[in-house]
Amino acid sequence: MHDLKVGEYDLLSFVKPDTLIGASVYLVLFVILAMLLARILRAAVHTATTRQGHIDRTTVSFLQQIGSAAIWVIMLILYAHLIPALRAMGTALLAGASIASVVIGLAAQSTLGNLVAGIAITLYRPFRLGDTLQVTAPTGSEVGTVELISLGYTTLRTADARLVVLPNAIAASQVTLNLGSGRAPVPLSIVVRVSREADVEAVTELAVRTGREVVDPAAVLGCFLTRIDATGTTLELRVQVADAQRDKVRSVLVHALARSFAKAGLDAGNGRRPSFS
Repeated sequence: MHDLKVGEYDLLSFVKPDTLIGASVYLVLFVILAMLLARILRAAVHTATTRQGHIDRTTVSFLQQIGSAAIWVIMLILYAHLIPALRAMGTALLAGASIASVVIGLAAQSTLGNLVAGIAITLYRPFRLGDTLQVTAPTGSEVGTVELISLGYTTLRTADARLVVLPNAIAASQVTLNLGSGRAPVPLSIVVRVSREADVEAVTELAVRTGREVVDPAAVLGCFLTRIDATGTTLELRVQVADAQRDKVRSVLVHALARSFAKAGLDAGNGRRPSFS
């Protein structure tokens, strides 16, 4: 009985953290635990990417990398605190990580602001992929469909195929109109430029009539005066069409407008011919 106790005592002495063998055993255990936690995190990320939702693969991949790095750092600090010979190093690592986080936070306030805002958008879901948003940009009010939500930026595609890249910090702070995913497409606009001397009423009537001859009359929303300056007068012919037909309808309308204006002789007498785009 005494021999058994002595054997147990000798066995336990080998796994004490202040011995070389004990430190090695705990190192193996911590590495296995870190790998297990990283694998669980990877499985959770894989589940998130396979579900239908608004979280893109870039976001979840970035979260997986951040989570895996955090797991290994935490395990390293815990292991260093467990081993007496490494406790001073563990304390130094913890203090160094705190100082580094403060320095990095001060040096990258805008970037971290976008990161935090991206996480908030991911959690609270004010909008999803496919939603149509109206936001304020340097060019004015822009309407676009959400194509990508990353941790740093939200990307919108407008009706004329332009990309509006919106920092998440701005997307989270400004008032954004979510027009939903079932919203009708933005009307197609054909810009008509004529001289200042042109008869605006005649131009408007001819543009609307030409549009109704090319597409469904109910789809023609009208022709509107948008600008008058020293170089001429600008109007917009607006037509409601499906996104898949926009380029084709624009091409046909521009060609038809050019023929109609040439045939009617509008704005051709002063040497400046109308333009359409």
